[in-house]
Amino acid sequence: MHKKTKDRLTDLFITLILFAVALLIIVPMVWITICAFRPQKELMQYPPQFFTSNFTLQNFTEIARRIKIWGYVKNSVVYCLASTIPSVFLNSLAGYAFARLSFKGKNVLFIMILATMMIPFQVIMVPLFLEVYKMGMYDTFAGLIVPNLGAAITVFMTRAAFSMLPRELEEAARIDGLSEFGIFGRIMLPLVKPTIVTVIVLGINGAWNDLMWPLLITSNTNMRTVTNGLAMFIDSSLQYGTAFAGAFISICPMFVLYIFGQKYFVEGTASSGLKG
Repeated sequence: MHKKTKDRLTDLFITLILFAVALLIIVPMVWITICAFRPQKELMQYPPQFFTSNFTLQNFTEIARRIKIWGYVKNSVVYCLASTIPSVFLNSLAGYAFARLSFKGKNVLFIMILATMMIPFQVIMVPLFLEVYKMGMYDTFAGLIVPNLGAAITVFMTRAAFSMLPRELEEAARIDGLSEFGIFGRIMLPLVKPTIVTVIVLGINGAWNDLMWPLLITSNTNMRTVTNGLAMFIDSSLQYGTAFAGAFISICPMFVLYIFGQKYFVEGTASSGLKG
């Protein structure tokens, strides 16, 4: 068999695998979208039909009537932005220090930070809960946000991105009289924009889909995020239409975020050492 034929068969095989994986991801999302606008009685019929011509907004009005869904969405937005933006800034500063500065114990400290990525959240959630409770931050946004400000993955990714930049840039900036913070903010940070966007997308997505910590640290209905609010509602509801409507509301913001950030996301993962 000729080499060109082998290459074509290999490309075809890879294309078929990617197509199958894409279907596994897309079909459930399409199904959730269709069911969110489908009448309740059609969801109960057997055999089920994939498509429908009877679209309705009744499921959305019903879920808005039964739970404070838009309040949950607002809480999730506050939680995502307030925990991600400061976290990215602080951890990118750490990544810059590990990549560009020399200080005693740098490598040991970096390894210790990376080691925290190996610890499951379930191991530390009880001590973390007790710490937050003793500090008087239970059932508050501060209790939700503060424990999420440290992110080892952000330190790792930004360090990798900053390490790839040439030394001449900061040397020229120092000659021009820029301080270390000036070099970081005005020279280095704009050059690793894809990585910064990547960690922002990952941070927002992680906070938006976080179920365990908001469920643990909040008990007030007004403090619930969209994930634990929907989890508690679906657990006590037999109305599949409203459940699908809630799932659709939950998925949409992250889908839109990825659509607008996917270009930088791909570039950022490639330049920060997370390539498969």
